Amino acid sequence: MNPLLDFSGLPRFSEIRTEHVSPAAEQLLMENRALVASLLHDAATPSWDNFMQPLADANERLSRTWGQVGHLNAVMNAAALREAYNANLPKITQYYAELGQNLGLFNKVKAIRDGAEFAGLSTARQKIIGNELRDFRLGGAELPEDKKARFLAIQEEQSTLCSKFSDNLLDATNAYSWLVTDEAELSGIPADERQVAAEAAQEAGKSGWLFTLKAPSYLPLMQYADNRALRERMYRAYVTRASELEKTEFDNTQLMAQILKPRRSR
Repeated sequence: MNPLLDFSGLPRFSEIRTEHVSPAAEQLLMENRALVASLLHDAATPSWDNFMQPLADANERLSRTWGQVGHLNAVMNAAALREAYNANLPKITQYYAELGQNLGLFNKVKAIRDGAEFAGLSTARQKIIGNELRDFRLGGAELPEDKKARFLAIQEEQSTLCSKFSDNLLDATNAYSWLVTDEAELSGIPADERQVAAEAAQEAGKSGWLFTLKAPSYLPLMQYADNRALRERMYRAYVTRASELEKTEFDNTQLMAQILKPRRSR
């Protein structure tokens, strides 16, 4: 069974492979779109049980699956996984954009809010319905068709730009390392953390202690090292990742401008 389609317990991260991504995304998108079509054609008065709950459950499954993929893509340096993520990202973005712009769904949620059932719902469920109505408005459900198309294009562009931003940040993090050759400079850092750094240096074919900007290496150094100059070096490297102050191939400066401009028009 595809571990991305197993919702019985905690995520099975160790079993997830690149080849699981596209089949899981495609299956869930197909199922969700079929459900949306069924809900729209259902002539029954919309209620929490026959409308809100099924739609929420379906979107939760998709969110859980895509969340696992997104998490792995954010923390792993795997080209194949990144390719699979970026190949499916536009499909996921399009689905959520179409959902947010669906006037039929919007009207059914409004019907629940305005119906007799609403007063008897729990405060939490009333809040969820209120939030859904807000999200439909923010998602462009009330826009004219021509503006819906422009809004969708902006969202798709934003998702692509933000994914590239994250890729650059991860690549910049992975690209940096600092080799310490004098153990005296490691004063304060626990022995087990020094051992990890020594093993990292050996794996890189170097002598000494190798530190990176990845959390398991960076955080202990920043927390325990007595060497102020070493802490400053690592801190400056960390806060200038993917900027014009670092390697230009990972510079996010122009990307940030591209991301912010359409947000203003949106």
